[in-house]
Amino acid sequence: MLRVDVIDQRIISQLVADARSSYAEIGKAVSLSAPAVKRRVDRLLETGVLRGFTAVVNPEALGWGTEAFVEVHCQGNVSPDRIRQRLEPLPEVVAAYTVSGSADAIVHLRAANIHHLEDALERLRAVDMVSRTVSTVVLSTLLERPPAPEPG
Repeated sequence: MLRVDVIDQRIISQLVADARSSYAEIGKAVSLSAPAVKRRVDRLLETGVLRGFTAVVNPEALGWGTEAFVEVHCQGNVSPDRIRQRLEPLPEVVAAYTVSGSADAIVHLRAANIHHLEDALERLRAVDMVSRTVSTVVLSTLLERPPAPEPG
């Protein structure tokens, strides 16, 4: 596991709250100089603790308001890499996970509407290694948050 101290955790918390914060603003919150914060952020990026900075987009505002989680069951023993390769070309797949249990993977789909979702599901089912799927359509999001850098 990568070593992250309390100050790193506080810096990460500041970045999660607002990734556009300046090093000076973060430094003020964590009692460090801006150059010291920059060095720590650079190290967190180099070690992979931070993977980058991004904008958080509301998918509904872009016309992708329908979503589902789909259990994917594969024929035979299929490697996670092969599953990923087959799912990558499908633009509606926003995330995919290997899981324990009877399914080989769980796929998160986003679509413009229920008809688009149905089309995406049909294309997912047509992937050569997929034997069956079990879909759950999301009605509403109750809670969605980034990982908390501070334990507890």
